[in-house]
Amino acid sequence: MKRKYFVIIGILIIIALIAFPVIHILKTKWNESDEKIINPNGYANDASQLNLTKIDTLIKVPNSKTKIVNQLKQVLKYANEKNLKISIAGAQHSMGGHSIYPNGILLNMLPYKHIELDQENNILTIGSGALWQDAINYLDKYGKSVAVMQAFSSFSVGGSMSVNGHGWQKNLPPVSSSVMSFTLMNYNGEIINCSREENPELFRLVIGGYGLFGIILDVKLKVVDNLALKYKSVSMNSDEYLSYYKKFITDNQNVNLVFGRLRISDKKFLDEATIIYFEKSNEKPLSLENQRTKNKEIRRIVFRSTVDSEYGKRLRWDLEKGMNKVLNNTVFTRNELLNGNVSLIENKDPNSTDLLHEYFIPERNFNQFIKDIKPILKDSEIDLLNITLRAVNKDEDSFMNYARQNVFGFVLLFNQKKTEKQESEMKILTNKLVDVTVKNEGTFYLPYRLHIDKMKMRKVYPQADSFFVFKRKYDPQEIFENKFYMHYK
Repeated sequence: MKRKYFVIIGILIIIALIAFPVIHILKTKWNESDEKIINPNGYANDASQLNLTKIDTLIKVPNSKTKIVNQLKQVLKYANEKNLKISIAGAQHSMGGHSIYPNGILLNMLPYKHIELDQENNILTIGSGALWQDAINYLDKYGKSVAVMQAFSSFSVGGSMSVNGHGWQKNLPPVSSSVMSFTLMNYNGEIINCSREENPELFRLVIGGYGLFGIILDVKLKVVDNLALKYKSVSMNSDEYLSYYKKFITDNQNVNLVFGRLRISDKKFLDEATIIYFEKSNEKPLSLENQRTKNKEIRRIVFRSTVDSEYGKRLRWDLEKGMNKVLNNTVFTRNELLNGNVSLIENKDPNSTDLLHEYFIPERNFNQFIKDIKPILKDSEIDLLNITLRAVNKDEDSFMNYARQNVFGFVLLFNQKKTEKQESEMKILTNKLVDVTVKNEGTFYLPYRLHIDKMKMRKVYPQADSFFVFKRKYDPQEIFENKFYMHYK
């Protein structure tokens, strides 16, 4: 009888161990809403959902090269006559109003997405409104892939250029390094070709220039071969990250894509890390159409279940570590890996929003930075969801460069309630993290919430004053404006 009792207890414990994670994840799903947030007529917002702003006019540009030039010239004329400012938007994943100006004209560039490949020279000509997923799907038919792009394919090409985004391609500079040239419509409707040889000053200013110098139209990008890549992962204590990175990544010529993660659960907070990387495989890459399908909603829900939940954070870490072992040596293609949509981590809670921070730290201060941010993050009431690590090589192209040497990018994702209290707490947290970044000779990324004042921003970006002087040189009427410019000029 006693033995039977223990058997029953054992079975119940096993059922609980299996059921509790499922119940936790289902509870997350239950509390979500599938209703999309729609801006009121005459208003615009961005990915932060904290920048609802009244605008004068929203203009959706055409896809035709001829039509867009004629339309934009008319828009510029109208803006001059009515003394209106113009802001430029793509997928609007910047979070500080970089694509919005109060009572201004908002250009929606997304329809401008023509694509053409020069197969002989491996150069893609693409409209600035195209999403990276448009480029990947097009290039896949030719066995090609984009050279450098951000972590998700749901951002626009022009937007990525304007923030000079970087990706998880092994030890490469930001997107700027893959841009061969582009055409720009300036404040008086003139179309200027910009490259490292032609109008090089403007080339450097526009990339990472947050839409302040004109409207990016046609972009020429380097492309590379689509490859079959084998999944690999390795775990370590976070203070061993650099030595593991050198051994498994830097010294491994076969690595093509790579990123790291820090553990964020209270248990072993920031003490453990993983590196996930993809090595070249001898297999022939399949087309995107023939790739295996994956349950994106399950992955999204597991991620969302970490919000305000220590259990969820531990569960996700344990599931990912287990999945790393399961996926080891699984073959993907480069295009399949790059073609991830931001919907994979989408927040469907109408009462909160997800906000990114990013800090770029030189290797010599990597471990110290982790030590310094640990108490700051632990003491904050803002919910930390994720820290991803990416190596970024020195940027030789952008004027407002954040990678002035080889650095490691710390990408922090927070869940913030839409309350004044949490907004205030986020501002305090951001300033503390920037102060620690300065102490560790690093930089912070500018596409996010405008919680850093002008003086501190210039401490990290001493070239900012010159940047704004050049802005007024190339746009004397200051017709291209946004909240970023309002805040920092």
